[in-house]
Amino acid sequence: MNGMNADGLHTKETEAIIGCAFAVLNDMGHGFHEKPYENALVVEFRYREIEYAQQPRYPLTYRNEPVGEYIPDLIAFGKIVVDTKTIERITDHEIGRMLNYLRATGLQVGLIINFKHARLQFRRVTLTKPESPDHQH
Repeated sequence: MNGMNADGLHTKETEAIIGCAFAVLNDMGHGFHEKPYENALVVEFRYREIEYAQQPRYPLTYRNEPVGEYIPDLIAFGKIVVDTKTIERITDHEIGRMLNYLRATGLQVGLIINFKHARLQFRRVTLTKPESPDHQH
């Protein structure tokens, strides 16, 4: 269900985003809240001419009725959910949340970027289409 770069989906774009994150962390340092890093990524995306949307809104429905909305930090290249974090470490909890974010947006690739420490931590998460019932094991 989720893979880490094994699928090759949007690899070039993911690497470009990670490059931006390294530039931001190298310049700003670590220890700030998430929002300044999100905003700094936007500046770096503009500088590198990467298409992005900051905090677009996605409706959430249950039984075809609206129940709220999901607002991701960033969508890069029109196809990658970027979630900025300042947490101790990226865990299965964050990966599970990203899988839900991908379902909500209809996108297949997400990138969790953690700016908390001096060394950048990131995790690429992919949501693949479920196999047809004939091919499940």
